[in-house]
Amino acid sequence: MDIAKYYWDLNEQALKQTKKILKNPRHPKFVGRAVTLLSRCDKPKELFSYFSIPEFIAFWPKVKAYWTKMAKESDFRDWWQTIYEQLLRRQGKKIAGPESDRSILATNLGKIIREARIEKGLSQKELASLAGIKQPDISKIEDGKKNITLKTLAALSGVLKIKRISLS
Repeated sequence: MDIAKYYWDLNEQALKQTKKILKNPRHPKFVGRAVTLLSRCDKPKELFSYFSIPEFIAFWPKVKAYWTKMAKESDFRDWWQTIYEQLLRRQGKKIAGPESDRSILATNLGKIIREARIEKGLSQKELASLAGIKQPDISKIEDGKKNITLKTLAALSGVLKIKRISLS
């Protein structure tokens, strides 16, 4: 993989250093450079030509934690989290802790929102417009693939006239 296309803002010397940094997950700058790469790369095949799947699985939790501190919301981070979870499932590993709980909650919340939207006779596009959200995000929310903020939940609940939500 030619990582230069993902680090367009680096000069040749910095690019050489980055290649070395990305080969050493213990390097102090590894996590930051990994976040940059993952925020610009949407092709797992390319990423996994540079990192092995076990390497990605090993470093992802640390990279995700750092990324979350840097940006509270990130579609790319959420997307890579989904890839991470799929890889764990393929290896027969159980997703433990808050990640699995969050996925279950997101799925249940998505079902509630979808049912309310359909009951109101709204399309995803109409709901998105009324709530001030992008239609693809409505789709992800309804599929339980996107965690949402309380602000987004309040907007959707207001439009859909949802007064009470039970996630259990």
